[in-house]
Amino acid sequence: MKLSVLSAGAWGTALAIAFSARHQVTLWARETEVVAGMRERRENTRFLPGHRLPDSMVIEADFDAAVASADLLIVATPLAGLRATLQKLAIIAPKTPLVWVCKGLEAGTAKLPHAIAAETLPAGACYGALSGPSFAEEVAQGLPTAVTLAANDANFARETALALHTPRLRIYANDDLAGVEVGGAVKNVLAIATGISDGLGLGLNARAALITRGLAEIARLGLALGGKRDTFMGLAGMGDLILTSTGDLSRNRRVGLALAAGKTLPQILEELGHVAEGVSTAREVAKLAVELGIEMPITQAVDAVLHHGVGAAVAVEQLLSRDPKIETA
Repeated sequence: MKLSVLSAGAWGTALAIAFSARHQVTLWARETEVVAGMRERRENTRFLPGHRLPDSMVIEADFDAAVASADLLIVATPLAGLRATLQKLAIIAPKTPLVWVCKGLEAGTAKLPHAIAAETLPAGACYGALSGPSFAEEVAQGLPTAVTLAANDANFARETALALHTPRLRIYANDDLAGVEVGGAVKNVLAIATGISDGLGLGLNARAALITRGLAEIARLGLALGGKRDTFMGLAGMGDLILTSTGDLSRNRRVGLALAAGKTLPQILEELGHVAEGVSTAREVAKLAVELGIEMPITQAVDAVLHHGVGAAVAVEQLLSRDPKIETA
C-alpha cells in the first residue's frame, strides 16, 4: 500500500519509519530546510534526531505530489492545522481515505477532530483517528507499542488496522471514534496536572489519585459526547493517560513540571520547542464542561493555572480543600 504521511514532526516521522517496513511511504514536510536535511542526511535532525529514515522512504516538499498517488493518508499535523489540511484534501483528494494522529479540541470551537472532518470532507469519506499510549521516540526505535484505530466506518477501521499492524506496532480497531478522541484529548490536560503534582513533590499517592480521578473526568466528558464507557478502560483511555502522566518523554507532563518550578507559560513553550496539545485543550475542555454541566475539577484547575494566572501551588490547595464526596465515575 502507498502511504503518505502529511507533516514531518516527531510523531509523523516515527510513524513513517514504522510503516516503511511494510509499505511504500512518502513523508511530506512543510519546512523546506527540514526536507533538504532529511534528503541529505536521511534523518529528521530537527524533530526526531538519531533515527535513520529508511532508504525506501520518499521525502516530499510538494503537498499535491505527496497526496496524488496515496492509497491512505496519515495526517500528522498539530490539531491547529487539521481543518486547513482537511479542507485542502477535500479538493485535491476527496476519495482518498485518511487517518489523523493529532489529539485535542479545536481552539475556539471545542470540536473534536471527527466533527471537523464531518464539516470539511465530502459525504461518504472514510476517516478515523489513531490514538493510544505511544511516544514517537519509542515507535521510531521499534519498541513494542499498542494503539487504537477508530473510524467512522467499522469495516474501514478493521481493514486499515490490519494493513498497518506490525509485530512491534500493534493496532486494534475500534468503532467509538468520539470516545477515542476524548481520551486522547483530555489525557494531555491531566498529564499537565500530574506534572505539577510531581514537580511540587506531592508524592506517588497524589499522582495515583490524580490519574484515577482524572480518568473519571475523561469518562464523564466522553459519555456526554457519545463515547462508550469501555473505551475509557482501554488503550485510548486508561493506557494513554497512564503513559502521558508518568512518562518523562511526555511534553504535557514536562509543561506541568515546569509550571511547578515557577516558569511562565511562554518560557515553557519556547524551551519545549514542540506543540503541547494540553495547553490549548485545557481551555476548551474547561469551557465545554461548564456548558454541559459536567464536573471536571482537575481540568478546571489546570486551566486556571495555564490561562487565568492562578499559581500551581494555589490550584493544588484549592483542589485539596474541596469537600469530600462519594466516589463515583
